[in-house]
Amino acid sequence: MKLRLGMIGGGQGSFIGAVHRMAAAMDGLYELTAGAFSSNPATSRATGQELALDAGRVYDSYQQLLEQEAQRPAQERVQVISIVTPNHLHFAPAKMALELGFDVVLDKPMTFSLAEARELAAVVQATGRRLCLTHTYTGYPMLKEARHLVASGALGTVRKVYVEYPQGWLSSFKEGNADNKQAAWRTDPARSGVAGAMGDIGTHAFNLAEYVSGLEVSQLCADIHTVVPGRQLDDDGAVLLQFAGGASGVLVATQVAAGEENNLRLRIYGEKGGLEWQQADANTLLVKWPDRPTEIRRTGAGYLCAAARHNSRIPPGHPEGYLEAFANLYRNFALTLRADLGGPPAPPEAADYPGIRDGLRGMAFIETVIASGRSAQKWTDFPAIESLEQRT
Repeated sequence: MKLRLGMIGGGQGSFIGAVHRMAAAMDGLYELTAGAFSSNPATSRATGQELALDAGRVYDSYQQLLEQEAQRPAQERVQVISIVTPNHLHFAPAKMALELGFDVVLDKPMTFSLAEARELAAVVQATGRRLCLTHTYTGYPMLKEARHLVASGALGTVRKVYVEYPQGWLSSFKEGNADNKQAAWRTDPARSGVAGAMGDIGTHAFNLAEYVSGLEVSQLCADIHTVVPGRQLDDDGAVLLQFAGGASGVLVATQVAAGEENNLRLRIYGEKGGLEWQQADANTLLVKWPDRPTEIRRTGAGYLCAAARHNSRIPPGHPEGYLEAFANLYRNFALTLRADLGGPPAPPEAADYPGIRDGLRGMAFIETVIASGRSAQKWTDFPAIESLEQRT
C-alpha cells in the first residue's frame, strides 16, 4: 500500500522540493498525488505538469489543497502532507493540515519562532496526528551506529562533544542577485526568522550533537557574527555547550568558509574512547581507543547494530549518501503510518525519526543562541521544553 502524498512548496527551481520528492519515491512507499507547489498559481500548475500530476489535483494555494483534499473520499484523499516552504510558511499549513486529519512531513527548522513551535506541539497532541521533521543527517546509517555505541556505554560517560558545519556558499553577498532565491530568503529575517546560519545549519549541528550523544544542552555561550557587509542575519558563529550531566561541547556553524561545501563533522569522546564521523565520508565511522588501534566501521557490514542495518540499503562498498539518509526518514515515517492504518507491524527501528520534541528544541536553540550572542553574560540557560505525551 502506497501512501498518497501531497506537497506544499517545492515548485520550479526549488532545491529542497526535488530532494523531498526523490526521498519519498526511493522506497516506493509514497505516491505524489497532489500539490500546491508555489504561491504563484501559474508556477504551481507548471510544476504539476512537469511531474505528470492530474491537473485537477494541482492547487493554487495550500489552503485550497488542504480544504479540497479533506473533502475527497477517504480512499482518494492524500494522507500525508509534505511542507517544503521557507521558514515563515511552516506553521500555518502544518497546523491546518494536522487539524484536517493529515499527517505531516515538515522541513526544518520546524517553525518561524519558538512560540509557534509550542503551539504546533499542542496541535499534534490534540489531534493525535504524526509529524516527521526532516533533520536529514540523523538518517545516515553510521550515525545510527554512533548513537548505539554511545547508548550502549561502549565509550563510557560522555565528556566532550564537538560538532561543526562549515559551508562557503554565502561567503559573498549572493542575496544581492535577484536570481538567487535560496540566498534571498535564507538571509531575510522576514522569511528565515531571527537566525541565518545558526537557523539554517546550526540547528542541524545542534540536533546531531544531542541525537548521537543522547544528552540535552542545558546552557550555552554563543559568539555570533555577520561577516558579509550588508547581510541582515548571522552567517558565522561558535557556541560553547554545557550538557545536562556534566559533558561540555563546542558547536561551529558558518556559511562564509570560502571553498567549503557541506563538511559536517561530529566527534564525541567518553571516558573509555571516542568516535568521529564526517559527511564527506559518510559510510565510515571511526571508533578510537586509548589502548588499541582505531576501528573503521563501514556501512552495510553485518557487525553493525540493528538500527544501522535497518537504515542501510546496499552491500558494503557501494556509497550511500544524502538522498538515502533523507529517504530513511520518509521510509521510517511511512512504515509507522502504515502500521497505524492496519498494515504490517513496523520494526522498532522505524520509530527512530525526528519529531515534535526535536523541533521544539531546535527552535529553542535558535532563540537562545541569538540571545546569548547579543548578551554580555557568559552563560545563557537553555529553556525547559515540557515533556509531551504525544503521538508524533
